[in-house]
Amino acid sequence: MNIHYTRQKYGQAGSALLLTMIMGGVALAILAGAMAWSASSTRMTYRSIQYTRSEAAAEAATEKVVSQISRDFLYGGENLVVNNLASYKNLVPSTSDSAFWGNWVFNDATGNAGQTFVQRGTSVSYVALNPPYNNLQAFVSTYTVVSDAKDTASPQDLTAGVLQQIQLASIPIFQFAMYSSGDMEISCGEPFDITGSVHSNGHLYVEPDSSLTFESAVTAVLDILFQRDTADGDTRGAPAGSVVYVQPDLKKSPVEALTLPIGTTNTPEAIREIIEPPPPGEDPATPIGQLRYYNQCDMLLVVSNGGVLYASSGGFNNFQTIIPPNQLAAFVTTSANFYDARENKTVQPIDIDIGNLTTWSETNTSLRSTLIGSNLSSIYVYDTRTLPASSLGAVRVTDGLVLPAEGLTVATARPLYVLGNYNQTNSLNLYSTNTSSARPASLVADAITILSQAWSDANSTSLVGSRNAAATTVNAAFLTGAVDTTPGYYSGGMENFPRFLETWGLSNVFTYNGSMIKMFPSLYATNVWGLGNVYTPPARNWAFDSNFYDPTKLPPKTPSVLKVIRHQWATVVPGQTSAP
Repeated sequence: MNIHYTRQKYGQAGSALLLTMIMGGVALAILAGAMAWSASSTRMTYRSIQYTRSEAAAEAATEKVVSQISRDFLYGGENLVVNNLASYKNLVPSTSDSAFWGNWVFNDATGNAGQTFVQRGTSVSYVALNPPYNNLQAFVSTYTVVSDAKDTASPQDLTAGVLQQIQLASIPIFQFAMYSSGDMEISCGEPFDITGSVHSNGHLYVEPDSSLTFESAVTAVLDILFQRDTADGDTRGAPAGSVVYVQPDLKKSPVEALTLPIGTTNTPEAIREIIEPPPPGEDPATPIGQLRYYNQCDMLLVVSNGGVLYASSGGFNNFQTIIPPNQLAAFVTTSANFYDARENKTVQPIDIDIGNLTTWSETNTSLRSTLIGSNLSSIYVYDTRTLPASSLGAVRVTDGLVLPAEGLTVATARPLYVLGNYNQTNSLNLYSTNTSSARPASLVADAITILSQAWSDANSTSLVGSRNAAATTVNAAFLTGAVDTTPGYYSGGMENFPRFLETWGLSNVFTYNGSMIKMFPSLYATNVWGLGNVYTPPARNWAFDSNFYDPTKLPPKTPSVLKVIRHQWATVVPGQTSAP
């Protein structure tokens, strides 16, 4: 066996070592780069995470303020928000909320630590709302809330800022053709066309027995159901008619409730307080005190067992101006009576001659000089009489064709009756949907009953076939109560929301232009709908009064339902208090 030796050339060992060292150096450089990249990436990832945490913390700070503003607004209206505006800046997350906030610091983006930036816009706008309420308009105030947040336990000095804008929208309630604070039922035995927006704060039972058409938005907080209100005991069969939604994209449920700022839960029973006189000692500046018609109206009329007790100016000057009794005799009487077949009671009305009231308003010196406007535009009637159980205290408006120049709201906690044509200064527009010559008007009461031009007190006890109606027009918003469906008794629905006591028939048309607001259960006029010998329904020529879209043509003392609108959310540079 031959053995061969290979001799390594000079310099090859050194080259191998050098190559190894170079490769090792490259590997170390790559490792160092990778480690540096990893460290940088870790820092960047941590920074991103920390920024996200800081942004979330800043949002939490703004949300704490937004939620408090929203609560105050829905509870007591914007007056309460404005009164509390200075206190909102002190609302920041703290350890009293959670131990998590122990290492966080907040500032209002203007250098004030431990505070949140809160600012109300300089103006109130009257704007159109977005769907599903885009047929409505609202008085809107915009509030800007900004917070900067930093975690002091973080190794990185990093602050994030968040800005939120909310809009507080006050929607005049008479912009709805129909509104209910609870469930709503709409049925019809004849074709029925509803021309304005419809909203229910509960269920909306759509149950026509003829053709029912909704021309505008239809919304409900719970659900829109094509069925009877069987949950409350409506035992009638299934609806036999049909329904058409002209704007189906504006049929929405569930939606948020639209409520009055009464300072408590918005149950229909609680809302009734807005038509009641205040209890002794109640502060008129409380949320419910500000909404009471008793406190708001230009004139207070108080009637006792002996007749008119007194009348005065309203709460605007603390009821200080007394109206001389001899002046009241021109437009207030209490001597009439008539029979209400639905209630099976003798009504003893406080009759107010609106024509004479209008004339008096234009010439009197006692109240006129104290009013903010020149003419009376609202009156609250307080009935303190003690009547037998067989009688029903009420208010009746008569001779109401021409109202005061600024319009008129008549409010009472008692039932209210409208006798004859109401609110049309141009007789050529009677019996039509033309309200160009009507004045802003609303009627607010426990229940509202229409007595036609042919009504006779003396004939009120006759059988319904002898109480024949005549064509009549009423142009006014109704805010009133109803008797809801109970086992075996249908409420009558919105198609029978105004009450009647005569034989109408399709040859006698009841023309109505206005807004129907079903707010609370009736307390005094409580007999059920559908009893015999009460009335036969009129032909309905009904329309929403589009004048009410104009804020200058709303009825005096129109209340508003409230909605909080989330307008804008944005991250902002720390120290910045306006949207980018």
